[in-house]
Amino acid sequence: MTPELSFAGMLAYKHRFTLPLDYQQPNGETIEVFARELVSPENQHKQLPFIVFFQGGPGFGAVRPAATGGWIKRALQEFRVLLLDQRGTGLSTPVSSASLSHLSAAQQSEYLSHFRADNIIRDAESIRQQLVADDKWSILGQSFGGFCVLKYLNDAPHGVAEAYITGGIPSLSRSADEVYQATYQRVIAKNNDFFTRFSDAQGLVKSLAQHISDNEVRLATGEQLTVEMLQLLGINIGMEQGPESVYYLLEHALISTPSGTIVNPLFLAHFCQLLDYNTNPIFALLHESIYCQNSASNWAAHRVRQQYPQFNYSADKPFLFTGEMIYPWMFEQFNNLKPLKSTASTLAEKDNWPMLYDQTKLASNQVPVAAAIYSEDMFVEMRYSLETAEKVGNLKYWLTSEYEHNGIRMDGEHILDRLIAINRGEKLR
Repeated sequence: MTPELSFAGMLAYKHRFTLPLDYQQPNGETIEVFARELVSPENQHKQLPFIVFFQGGPGFGAVRPAATGGWIKRALQEFRVLLLDQRGTGLSTPVSSASLSHLSAAQQSEYLSHFRADNIIRDAESIRQQLVADDKWSILGQSFGGFCVLKYLNDAPHGVAEAYITGGIPSLSRSADEVYQATYQRVIAKNNDFFTRFSDAQGLVKSLAQHISDNEVRLATGEQLTVEMLQLLGINIGMEQGPESVYYLLEHALISTPSGTIVNPLFLAHFCQLLDYNTNPIFALLHESIYCQNSASNWAAHRVRQQYPQFNYSADKPFLFTGEMIYPWMFEQFNNLKPLKSTASTLAEKDNWPMLYDQTKLASNQVPVAAAIYSEDMFVEMRYSLETAEKVGNLKYWLTSEYEHNGIRMDGEHILDRLIAINRGEKLR
């Protein structure tokens, strides 16, 4: 097979697979799932095992590498890397309001109910059988990808040789409400760190919040900028280099013109680039469902927020950013989410989501698992990760305060190298 792409240090091949939308109806509607295979030139003709990467999200396509580096560089030393666009993302029958427009809200909800981790793993297993038949492969999951890794070990451990998780060990049993109660507390801590570190940031963001409260301001994508939207920038302060990005954006938000103070057009364009709700609707539609097992989320983040009134902005108190939370009003304010408002409500009320994890199965897991748990992670509660780690057989973890949630993006070569050593009982380099 001829590679479609050639980078410095790696070759890339494209794979497309036609798979069932619903595995309970294998002869019914199908979707296409895309995966990109990477291999180093010197290993091009070797029969190396695969390592499959499960992206964070849900609702985001796999990384599109521009050069060899990070965790991919380490993985290519001994693996073929498979970058899987999870169903509905990237080039895998992507989901959008336009792609769903021919369906009623009820039909959209039924369609989207097949896009959780359980079917992502069914896709992966089908792809494994087509690519390597009975051979096992290794799996690596970042953030939500770690949820997928545990689901893989729960459902199809016979296909896995080794497993790796970074910043994404889920609770096996805690409700969405419990998850968000912990999350809001971590977001408060990150806000405190941010506004302490950048001493003038509180003044900058309050001036901006007042301006957009008093004036109609339109984003580059056409929506009216609201204070609630502005608070969503907080999803970035839990990432390495994220606080800097947010601060520099605030720094040039307001400018003076002969006609008075306005919001900088540069700010209005860059603001849209820091939020993904318009471009990745699965993230908003299905995010809370990743915590649901025979239960409904009922807009958990929105309800739990009422326990933390400090997030309700007013001019007489400090401004706080929110984090990785989904709110009903998003489907009234973001243009590409507006057509999906009824669908979002139906999914939030769905109370028959299948179980994701069988604790008895995971307790007897035999697949070697190595996980990086970040103690300062804003997105994944450390206590819940450690709680799960004690319940999964053959799981070893590395607990560190060195990285934020996106550590694998910032120092992936080192992180994966260390996890491989942990899994194999090797001395650390």
